[in-house]
Amino acid sequence: MKRLLPTLLLAGAFEAQAGQACEEKRLSPDEVIRSMDLAQRTVQALEASGARVALVARAGQDLSRYKVRYSHMGVVVRDHPRGRWTVVHELNDCGTASSGLYYEGMGNFFLTDLYRFEAQLLIPGSAMQHRLAALFATRTPLRMHEARYNMLAYVYSTRYQNSNQWVLETFAAASAPPGEVATREEAQAWLKGMRYQPPTLEIPASVRLGARLFRANVAFDDHPFDRRMAGQIDTVTTDAVRRLVRAVDLEMKTMVIDN
Repeated sequence: MKRLLPTLLLAGAFEAQAGQACEEKRLSPDEVIRSMDLAQRTVQALEASGARVALVARAGQDLSRYKVRYSHMGVVVRDHPRGRWTVVHELNDCGTASSGLYYEGMGNFFLTDLYRFEAQLLIPGSAMQHRLAALFATRTPLRMHEARYNMLAYVYSTRYQNSNQWVLETFAAASAPPGEVATREEAQAWLKGMRYQPPTLEIPASVRLGARLFRANVAFDDHPFDRRMAGQIDTVTTDAVRRLVRAVDLEMKTMVIDN
């Protein structure tokens, strides 16, 4: 795994970063085999699709209480027609309020403590793939990254960022007219212009208080006061990203890989 920038998402009990448990856990031989098999079959599905760029999501934990199936997402890019696939994604530095942007192979992306051995691929249409590939040949994805990490970052604030928010804003930069979006502020302005709104998570005060007191990577001070007090948290999940992709790219296809 290689880090791009020196320096995820929602956790059921606020104990995870980027869809995986914070504490070190040695994977069993069976878990390693199943993780690598899932990675291989995901690559095979990508190659069979003819895609050059896609979005890939994994299920690092059980988020069913929030009606979310996949916890963490990245952008997977092929460097040339017969080249390797590289996943670019934001990861929280365990136990801290910081994150880094990384790129790594598909095997490493899935070689973690998965809750479910299942992946989701969002495969954009050819025009959107071309725009995404062009974007990743620039420094815009780096500029879209904010190191101040908040697992529940508000969708329309640049104070913090969670891992799926980086994907959302990077996809917004590729979707907007050329030259219109090169910063997080511009990405969020474009999203507002689209009247984009992610699914709202209902999180009671008792859970919010416990998370804020005991987790360095959870904050709520970027959320509007009235919605925060009502337990309505507008953060970016993998479902929120899928909603945007589906809205702006009618050719997008969804694939699920499981074992």
